[in-house]
Amino acid sequence: MINRRQFIKRAAAAGFITSTGLINCGTQNKKPNIIFLLTDDQRWDTMGCMGNTIIQTPNMDKLASDGVLFKNMFVTTSICCVSRASIFTGCYARRHKIVDFKTDFSEQALAQTYPILLKNAGYYTGFIGKYGVGNNLPADEFDYWRGIPGQPVYEQKDENGQPIHLTHIMGDQSLDFLSACPKDQPFCLSVSFKAPHVQDRDPRQFIYDPAYKDMYKETTIPVPKTADPKYYDSFPDFFKANNEARIRWDIRFSTPEKFQESVKGYYRLLFGVDVVIGRIREALEEQGLADNTIIVLTGDNGFYLGEHGLAGKWYGHEESIRVPLVVYDPRLPERLRGQVREEMALNIDIAPTFLSMAGLAVPETMQGRDLAPLMKNEQPEWRDEFFYEHLFDHKTIPKSEGVVTKRYKYMRYFEQAPVYEELYDLKTDPFEEKNLAGDPEFDAVLQQLRKKCDSYIGSCS
Repeated sequence: MINRRQFIKRAAAAGFITSTGLINCGTQNKKPNIIFLLTDDQRWDTMGCMGNTIIQTPNMDKLASDGVLFKNMFVTTSICCVSRASIFTGCYARRHKIVDFKTDFSEQALAQTYPILLKNAGYYTGFIGKYGVGNNLPADEFDYWRGIPGQPVYEQKDENGQPIHLTHIMGDQSLDFLSACPKDQPFCLSVSFKAPHVQDRDPRQFIYDPAYKDMYKETTIPVPKTADPKYYDSFPDFFKANNEARIRWDIRFSTPEKFQESVKGYYRLLFGVDVVIGRIREALEEQGLADNTIIVLTGDNGFYLGEHGLAGKWYGHEESIRVPLVVYDPRLPERLRGQVREEMALNIDIAPTFLSMAGLAVPETMQGRDLAPLMKNEQPEWRDEFFYEHLFDHKTIPKSEGVVTKRYKYMRYFEQAPVYEELYDLKTDPFEEKNLAGDPEFDAVLQQLRKKCDSYIGSCS
């Protein structure tokens, strides 16, 4: 017996399906379902499809080969509470005003987030995992809620009291949602993983599923070039004074043994997510939902794996602000599958893209852009730079802001007196080894990017 997808493909090949025939009954007249998969602290280069030859991510890679891979995806703020607020709202931090872990969305702001707008348009909505914005969770605003406050723990117990990993539970909940959603409504499911975030204040840090403990056992992870102590030593004194990223580096990467175990633990946590992606796609096929369900995978921010002598995120280096983005839309023609896009995509693009895919108007308040025209290989005018801001108030994380272009990266620590600036030529210096801010040859570039940064501050609020 053949399944529905096989039947449609064979019928199409035989010339049985016309523009007004069977295919319309299956997908074209329906609003698409949407599954949004958000990892926590996954940097851009931690998928096989992004050139990592060590990590095992077969389901992420398959999603990319079936869909569209965006190589240059960035967050506008690299910390989970702010980035998640930007993802929900499609706005920069200076507009949505969420710059810490305590502040909730106002009622008006929540009403303009993608899940609520989709629900009001008839979508059945679900949320699973780490919510990350404020202390009061909007459980009543969703049809299916398995959201978790704060930082959840990886080690859980099942109904029989047996150990079970949080990522596995979230996979079970995702399948439960797919079984429970009404057949006469489109759905939007947001799955917000904790992985591969560390377990804060636990000395083990990267607490992966024991089932994956032997992965990478015989592998030696290469140490990044900029892990050399000279790169951390080159930072100014104010930056090195009790810096949170250095404190966490000492816990995770300060010895060869710590480095190997930490990176392997990080990779194992991501493999757990990869397994869940495979389970979700298999369930969609089994339930006849695969032909009309969009799947989007991205991360809320990047993550230092010892580069520049740092751990965590927060600052403007590529390791911190660049994340993966895969968009799988089964409605795309075969000729557009497997694309690799070079354009700059941002976390603020997620919400407007979802609304556009659902056929809804994008609110004027949203500052991101719909990615669908790029996926369709159209040629819209597109950004060639973006604004970065990190306004989180923390005594051991200096605040910063800047502008990233295709060629240059400008960052400044604006609370210092005088303001401390960084300028990198990403074309000749992709690892951001040499700060050109004091080089007379680049003074004109520096002046230009200063002005652009000032302009963005005025326009982003």
